[in-house]
Amino acid sequence: MTRLTARLSPIARRRLATFHGNRRARWSLWLFLALFVISLGAELVANDRPLLMQYQGQWYVPLLVDYPDTEFGGFLPTPADYRDPYIQEAIEADGWILWPPIPFSHGTLDMGLSHPAPSPPDARHWLGTDDQGRDVLARVIYGFRLSVVFALVLTIGSMALGVLIGGVQGYFGGKVDLIGQRLIEIWSGLPVLFLLIILASLVEPNLWWLLGIMLLFSWLGLVDVVRAEFLRARNLEYVRAARAMGLPSRLIMWRHVLPNAMVATLTFIPFLFTGAITTLTALDFLGFGLPPGSPSLGELVAQGKNNLQAPWLGITAFLTLAVMLSLLVFIGEGLRDAFDPRHIPQAGDARQRTPRDA
Repeated sequence: MTRLTARLSPIARRRLATFHGNRRARWSLWLFLALFVISLGAELVANDRPLLMQYQGQWYVPLLVDYPDTEFGGFLPTPADYRDPYIQEAIEADGWILWPPIPFSHGTLDMGLSHPAPSPPDARHWLGTDDQGRDVLARVIYGFRLSVVFALVLTIGSMALGVLIGGVQGYFGGKVDLIGQRLIEIWSGLPVLFLLIILASLVEPNLWWLLGIMLLFSWLGLVDVVRAEFLRARNLEYVRAARAMGLPSRLIMWRHVLPNAMVATLTFIPFLFTGAITTLTALDFLGFGLPPGSPSLGELVAQGKNNLQAPWLGITAFLTLAVMLSLLVFIGEGLRDAFDPRHIPQAGDARQRTPRDA
C-alpha cells in the first residue's frame, strides 16, 4: 500500500489521508466490501448442493457439475437431488458429503420444517423461513448481492449519461444549455415512481428491462452537478488556451475539463448507489420489480408486512437495509470530506483528522 500511495500525486495522497482519517468511513468501506465479497460467493455459503463429495472412490463437485440421479444408485437420468434421503444415505454409506454452512439456496423449499411456514429461527434455519419455507438467511445473502450488483450497473450507466449530458450543457452553454435545462426540468417534473410502476407493469418482469426503465430517470440527480463543474471549468485559462490552439471540443472536454468535473462526481456516487438500492427495494415491495421468486430485499419487506405473526421477517429486512444503506452513507460522507478543499490536510500534516472525527 505504501508503494502504491507513493506513486500518487500529492493532492491524491492528501485526499486518501483525509478519507483514512475518517474512521467511520474507513471501517464502513471495509465492512461493506467484506459483506459484498461474501455475497459474491453466495453459492459457497448457501446452497442446496454439496460443495464436494466422494462416492465409491470417485470425486464429485456438484456445485459445478450436474450429475444424473443414476450416478448415485437412482433410477432416473435427471439431475440428482442431494436433499433426497435415499441419495444421502447411498452416498454416506460409501463416501462423504461436504455441505456449505447453509445447506439451502435462495429458492429451496424445506419440506421438513418443525413448524408451519413461516417457521421461527432455529438451529436449522438461523433466521427462520418465509411463508413458502425458504431460508431467510440464504435469501438475504443472495438478495444483498443482487441489490449491490444491480445498483452498481445502474450507477455506472447513470454516471455515463449524467456526465455526457451535463458536460455538453456546461461546456457549450448558451442555447444548448438553455434548451437542455428546459427539457430536463420537464423530464424531472414527471412523477418518477408512478411512471416506473406503469412501465414495469407493461413488460414482463426482467432484470435488464428494469435496469433500462430506471436508467431513464436515475441520471437526473447527477447532471446538475456535472453541468455546474463544466460551466466553472470552461472559463479557466488552460481551457481557453487549448481552445485558442484549435483543439477539438471533444478533446478539451475529455482531457482538460472532465478530470475537474469528476471530483464532484465521485462524491455523488455513494448517494446515487443508495438511491438505486432504495428504488429497487420499493418496486419489489410493490410487486413491480424483479421476477417472482427472485431473492429480493423488497420482497422480504413485503413478506414481513404480510406476516406480522412472524416478526423475524420484518426485523431481518429492516436491519439488512439499515446496515447496507448506513454503510453507503458513511462512505459517501468520507468521500465528500476527502474531496472537500476545506478538509484536505496541508502538506506535512497528512495525518490530520477531519472535523467529523474531531
